[in-house]
Amino acid sequence: MSLISDVKTDVNMREITFSITAEALEAACEKVYQRQKKNIQVKGFRKGKVPRKMVEKFYGEEVFFEDAVNDLIPGELGGIIEAEKIAIVDRPSVELVSCTKAEGAVCKATLITKPEITLPTYEGLHAPMKVKEITDSDIDAQIDLIRQRQARVVDVEGRAAENNDEVKINFEGFIDGEAFEGGKGENYPLRLGSGQFIPGFEDQIVGHNIGESFDVNVTFPENYGDERYAGKEAVFKTELLGITTQELPEVDDDFVKDVSEFDTVDQLREDIKKTLTERAEKTAETGFENAIFEQIIEGAEAIIPQVMVDRRIDQHVNDFENQLQQQYGDLKLDEYLQLTGMDINSLRDEYEPQAKKEVKLRLALEKIADEQNIVISDEELEEEITAFAGRIGAPVEFVKSRIPKDDYVTDLRINKAVEFLKSRAVVDNDMAEETPAEETAEAAAEAPAESTEA
Repeated sequence: MSLISDVKTDVNMREITFSITAEALEAACEKVYQRQKKNIQVKGFRKGKVPRKMVEKFYGEEVFFEDAVNDLIPGELGGIIEAEKIAIVDRPSVELVSCTKAEGAVCKATLITKPEITLPTYEGLHAPMKVKEITDSDIDAQIDLIRQRQARVVDVEGRAAENNDEVKINFEGFIDGEAFEGGKGENYPLRLGSGQFIPGFEDQIVGHNIGESFDVNVTFPENYGDERYAGKEAVFKTELLGITTQELPEVDDDFVKDVSEFDTVDQLREDIKKTLTERAEKTAETGFENAIFEQIIEGAEAIIPQVMVDRRIDQHVNDFENQLQQQYGDLKLDEYLQLTGMDINSLRDEYEPQAKKEVKLRLALEKIADEQNIVISDEELEEEITAFAGRIGAPVEFVKSRIPKDDYVTDLRINKAVEFLKSRAVVDNDMAEETPAEETAEAAAEAPAESTEA
């Protein structure tokens, strides 16, 4: 192996030319021949028994060159990348320049390199960390959720439909006096106030009694999914068949004993207050982190290769597809896209701005870890791997074999960089609060480390 030239061809781009010795090429060709000989056929020889020299005479001496060079490239190029301390963010593109038995091979590799990033001042950043005060109404709202889970559904008699009732209706829609496709339903359940139907539809059911027939007059939104109906006025001939409502249990000590581990209402309320307070503190801390990260992202400067953004988008798309399957069972991503009128490119476009911010933030956190000489001890690394193995229920050695050590180290260094930023930041609740990008901190920490392997 020999490095012939190393040229920076563009921002985040390098072109490396390197040679492979004739001896290394010969050894690799022999390995390829041994691997393939059982399938080689030449007239006059039994299959699998053709001598290598005869194969090369029949097919040309270069017959094994391509596979041999492909076998050698990972080690040869990987050695150069490691020796030259080049950080790459994608698999190199390699071109064979020349190859002969006598002189060996010359290859040219195009590398996309990890971008340089210029950081803003990151010590002493100001960010708000307001912890929401938990009020009696907050606790009441949580108790109401518990009551709703224990509610009985009862038929309504003697009164008109109200918001939050569930009604059953027959309906048929007409535009310009003509019934239209998809505008008819029978014995259809609808919770009033849910926003399930066109704006104004549910409001016009409120106040009607069981057995009544009436018209519901609405206008389809301009951005309605079916362009045939967008912006058009419609009349729905509607019949109210039934009304049910939820009957909530009274909140007393007996109720508390039934739904919790506590004996009294006061004990339950105190526990809810504690839980909500912890949640509010966590929300405030996350907001504090995100406000810091937004300032880092805004002030940092880097030209980021698109491949890094695309890889982060890939992760978002994969996560979204997993969520679909968890929530809707067998619903596939392509089916979801059909139902919503989207395509994969438009979905990826939606994720791109956030992906760019996440990549930029991760690069910034890695640079901060470098500047602050953050290191991870063997004990810390072992502790993290053991904890991760416990969380996923897998043997420690299995986890070590599946995830590169450098990935763990990078993630731990980033976590320490985050703690460093927070320890140097100033809580400033007089700042105008802005809504930071959702889960920017978590996303940056979870994004996979960029590979430096060939």
